[in-house]
Parts: sequence; structure tokens; C-alpha cells
Amino acid sequence: MTKRKHALLLFSKPPVPGLVKTRLTRERGGPFSEQEAAEIFRRTLFDVAELCCHAMYELEQESAAISEQDPEADEHSYGFFISTTPAENVDVMRNAFEEIGQWPREFTYIVDEGANFDDHFDNAFQQIFDLGYDSVLSVGGDIPMLPREHVLNGFRWLQYFIANSEVGGIIQAPCQECGVSVIGWTRDTDMDHQGVYYNMNGRPALDAYVEKASEKGIPLASMTPVADVDDISDFAHATTLARAARYSRQTQPDIYVPERFLAWVDWRGIKVGTPPNEDRDSREGIDSDTPEKA
Repeated sequence: MTKRKHALLLFSKPPVPGLVKTRLTRERGGPFSEQEAAEIFRRTLFDVAELCCHAMYELEQESAAISEQDPEADEHSYGFFISTTPAENVDVMRNAFEEIGQWPREFTYIVDEGANFDDHFDNAFQQIFDLGYDSVLSVGGDIPMLPREHVLNGFRWLQYFIANSEVGGIIQAPCQECGVSVIGWTRDTDMDHQGVYYNMNGRPALDAYVEKASEKGIPLASMTPVADVDDISDFAHATTLARAARYSRQTQPDIYVPERFLAWVDWRGIKVGTPPNEDRDSREGIDSDTPEKA
């Protein structure tokens, strides 16, 4: 039996007004104040963290059940890391999480460093690998509709790569704008974030990961897209999805609903609207030209 350690990395800024979700603010063409935008992010951040806690517990129970049936099977454990920057923001982030009470599991807070976003991402991954973890799965705090299955299957794919691939492997879920909402790989994977986000040729982040993996022959597994919340159209999309999930829970009790996010949206009385559809369905013309049957 080999003991495998896996890490969930929540790579995020703290929910500070003026620092997060600025494209939702009136200063950037959105409808919200800086304080409101930060509150939206604070709630999505906590919703994502809670979902990940539940998923990691489920994975631990799954590993325990497998070990009970097969004592020679690998044993899997999971750590939860929250990375932010600069160093003074660690206490800000820790206080934000502790203000709402006890969490289902312990968080480890780290500081990511570097000259650009790619460097910071690499630094966070490397710190965790240096602690002896076999894989890292990273998520952002602005994806309130992250499916629990993405965390479960993300780690399952990483375990598969550890057991079956000599060159490691990558797991990703794209966002709605050619980037990624979930990204991770095993410790033995020859991969980094360089040239993915800080690039000068306009290459989308998702394409960058795929091209880097392809050049080195590294297997990559993809999950369905998960939309993040950057601007008002993203916010409207997340709101409608969350409300649909809340109603669907009557039929699908296991579906995760971002309750903190929805509570704020409902409290504000926000309703999502679309422009009236004045375009006539082309089938009406087709139907009108159809000869009547005798």
C-alpha cells in the first residue's frame, strides 16, 4: 500500500472592496458598488470552499471503503490549501473565513509569489509539491456553479494518471471565455503555467495548456465547462443557474446549491431579464407556405 497525498488549491484574492470583481462595479460599467462586488465574491468564495470540503470528505470515505476491501490498495488523503498574495493578505483571507464560524476541515494558508500571474500560480503549485503532495487540483473562488463531480472526478483522474502514466497527467475544466476554471496535474508532470496567462501573442489560456501538453506528450483529461463570474452577463448567468439548481434539488437532492450567493441575490431582489425577442421564427414562414392537405 502506498499513501498518496492530494491537495485542493483555492487560488484567490481576499474579498476586499476594490480588489476583486471590479468589472461588476459602476466604475467599470457594472451595476454594483465596490463593496457589493466584494460581497458577491465573498459569498461565491465560501460557496466554492464548502462544496470542495464536502467533495473531499466523500473522496476520503471512498478511499477508506476501498482500503477496507483491498488492504493493498493505495490510501488517499486530501489537504485544503488557500493561496493568496501579498503576505499581509493571508490574515485578511484567514479572518474572512473564520468570521463565519467552523469549517468542515482545516485550511492551510500560503503566500504565492512571483513577477506575474504565471509565476504566482507556479509558486503555489511548487510549494504544495515540496510538502510531499502527489497532485494538485486548483479552483478559483468565482465559480459558484462548480459541480461537486468536477472535484471528485478531477482527483480521480489525477489518481489514474499517477497509477498509469509515466509522464503524469493533467485535468482541466474550461470556463466560458477560452480559459480554465479548474486545472491540476500530478507531481511528476512536466508542466507549468508559464506563457499561459502572461502571454504576448493573444493565445487563450485553454489553448496554451493543450499546446504545452501536446508538445510533451502529456495526457490531458477534460471536464465540462464551468462559468466564472467576471462581468454582469456572467453574474446573470450564474444567478439563473443557481435558481434552477435550487428548484431542481427537489428532484436531485445531491445537487449543490450556492446558498450564500443566492441569499444575497434574493435579498437584493435581483431579477434577470433579457431583451424582448421580436424576431419571427423562420418556421412560421415555412409553415405558411405548406399546401393544405385535401
